[in-house]
Amino acid sequence: MKRSIEFKDVSKRYDTGGEPFYALKDANFTIEEGEFVVILGPSGAGKSTLLNLLGGMDTVSGGDIIFFDGKKISDLNDRELTAYRANEIGIVFQFYNLIPSLTAYENVSLMGDIKKDIDDPALVLEKVGLAARKDHFPAQLSGGEQQRVSIARALVKKPRLLICDEPTGALDTGTGQEVLKLLADLCRIDGKTVVMVTHNSLFAGIADRVIHVKNGRIERVEMNAHPQSADEIVW
Repeated sequence: MKRSIEFKDVSKRYDTGGEPFYALKDANFTIEEGEFVVILGPSGAGKSTLLNLLGGMDTVSGGDIIFFDGKKISDLNDRELTAYRANEIGIVFQFYNLIPSLTAYENVSLMGDIKKDIDDPALVLEKVGLAARKDHFPAQLSGGEQQRVSIARALVKKPRLLICDEPTGALDTGTGQEVLKLLADLCRIDGKTVVMVTHNSLFAGIADRVIHVKNGRIERVEMNAHPQSADEIVW
């Protein structure tokens, strides 16, 4: 039976001394296990706030976030949120955040300091097409290869949810397309739940579910009955 993540009337409010500012207000949507989900909207719309709440990197001001197993992320304390991030979530950023003095293999292996039960880093690097580059340092890798290392680093923890914040934003079109295809394959072939934030509306076509965010609110949610292949996306 498929499980889901639910946002129920989720808000994030900042009190600045005057009128409260809502980075996200009354968000309601569902993400099904095994879906490729695109969170789409312009800069400042609330996309990153939504992603930070989902990833346990920030806390809600109101409402509930319910994870696959019924766990309320919105009720977790700091220690429990740390465990949630370590065990359940893999994160891929726009900029790769690799340690320059460590090889690709060593950058991925570092996740063993966060979670004891990780996959073999060499096998995960092979999965992302970097078996022959595992002993190279970040400066010896292209931008696309560095992003693949960061994806491997997120995957090695065996997360139930992979969240990606503008993962192609620092890449050229061809390299970005390769990374997009890798993420789509992780979902379609391996069954990984992938949530990707982007401002690029062209990426909506590859998603099962598109969550449109505008001015801190969920504007609408669309479903794609027949998602496009990442190979078809050109920008």
